[in-house]
Amino acid sequence: MTFTMTARLSGIANDMNDPVRETERHTILIVEDAPEFVQLIKAALERGGNYAIEIVNDGVAALERAREIDPDLVVLDLGLPGADGIEVCRELRTFTDAYVLMLTGRDDEVDRLVGLAVGADDYVTKPFSARELAARVQVLLRRPRTPTAPVEQAGIVELGDLRIDTLGREVAIDGDVVELTKLEFDLLATLASRPEMVFTRQLLLESVWGGEWFGDDHLVSVHIANLRKKIDRDGRNHVTTVRGVGYRLTPG
Repeated sequence: MTFTMTARLSGIANDMNDPVRETERHTILIVEDAPEFVQLIKAALERGGNYAIEIVNDGVAALERAREIDPDLVVLDLGLPGADGIEVCRELRTFTDAYVLMLTGRDDEVDRLVGLAVGADDYVTKPFSARELAARVQVLLRRPRTPTAPVEQAGIVELGDLRIDTLGREVAIDGDVVELTKLEFDLLATLASRPEMVFTRQLLLESVWGGEWFGDDHLVSVHIANLRKKIDRDGRNHVTTVRGVGYRLTPG
């Protein structure tokens, strides 16, 4: 899954000209252990709206404070002491429908996909601008809140006999665990993030190998072939080739 800057910032320019109304004083919980980013986030929010801001610097404290103050939005770093951002987000979804804006300094697209799978609403990759962060917060606070998915389904994708646990990085067919390499799992998790979508080889390269990869996209076909050998049984095909386009995950 690849997010272009145009798509990710769609509508932000208009929202920046329409600040959150003074009467809507939202509570925002910042969960970040790096002081320089805490200062940047706090300053951006103070300039961007009228918010009640709370700050904690580890995952365990974040969950405790979230239960106490019931925030409207959580700015959540992915790499935290105590409990990482993925675990915190998953736990948040058991008791709150607060918006979650995840911060990540990692280039691995799968980390972002996992974050979204466990309930994050959006993410920003470090380094980021104060203006972008403030705009994303405003956009999220205007978004109608959708019901929270059952926690037992967080991070789980089930398609027919195929079950993918993106948090535990485990794949099972008919209940039998299948051993995959890191690249094979990352490919499968990327396809599973949008089962209805056809992923081009280039898109899979960018998502799994990273945007700086300049190798031959035939590499994708090789790993897809290896993946199929492990997850296709009894004539069932889980990864469908869309000729001339790319690949799509199907129930099999």
